[in-house]
Amino acid sequence: MGDLLTAALLGLIEGLTEFLPVSSTGHLLLSSHFLAGKTFEVVIQLGAVLALLTLYFGKLWQVFSTVHRDPASARFVASVTLAFVPAVVVGVLAHDFIKTVLFETPRLIALMLILGGVMLLFVDRLAPPPQEFDATKLPFRKALVIGVCQCLAMVPGVSRSGATIVGALFLGVEKRAAAEFSFFLSMPTMAAAVGYDLLKNRDVLDFSAISQIGIGFGLAFVTGVIVVKWLLGYIGRHGYALFGWWRIILGGLALVALSLGY
Repeated sequence: MGDLLTAALLGLIEGLTEFLPVSSTGHLLLSSHFLAGKTFEVVIQLGAVLALLTLYFGKLWQVFSTVHRDPASARFVASVTLAFVPAVVVGVLAHDFIKTVLFETPRLIALMLILGGVMLLFVDRLAPPPQEFDATKLPFRKALVIGVCQCLAMVPGVSRSGATIVGALFLGVEKRAAAEFSFFLSMPTMAAAVGYDLLKNRDVLDFSAISQIGIGFGLAFVTGVIVVKWLLGYIGRHGYALFGWWRIILGGLALVALSLGY
């Protein structure tokens, strides 16, 4: 029963945090550290990917069904692909170091949560006036820079969505458009990361606890759908300050707990 509750909690954490700029990986790893439970982040991330695919299925179908004859669709696919490339290069080259060193350092995760929170508060107040209002029409140069920013999220605690959104805001992308481009970029990035992890760890993966995995996957999917729908409306009205303060508070509490020996 305890394993099922842990899997349910981790699935909720994944779905609630994957698309918020608060670092889902940081939350999962810290939760696993303090709960002393097994994480299913490699598999349950697929639930979050499926949530995005479900919500944006109509848009994606329109783009890919017209990409061969519509310059706008082709340009959108090219911009996301261009932004995706830096993560592929850095991810393949640094995968082992990231997984075996950085992912085993709870103090680093807590510090990155705090630093990322400060950056969100800063950009929420001082970002330049927006020039780009459509996530499907970003200039290639800006898409590439956002893709480079995404590579920072390979340090756990930084946040993939946080890094791409902050980069986009500094480049003059409007808040909602920044979040949507982050969503579109996350689909190939997360799918590739999960696939690569499964390939690299295929000899040690244990799928015997299928009920726990299913619970985590399902809750990540459902909560991911809810969060994405809510987030786009919220940031258009209030910005990103809430998430910055959440990161700072959580990172600070984690540092205190670690200092006390937990």
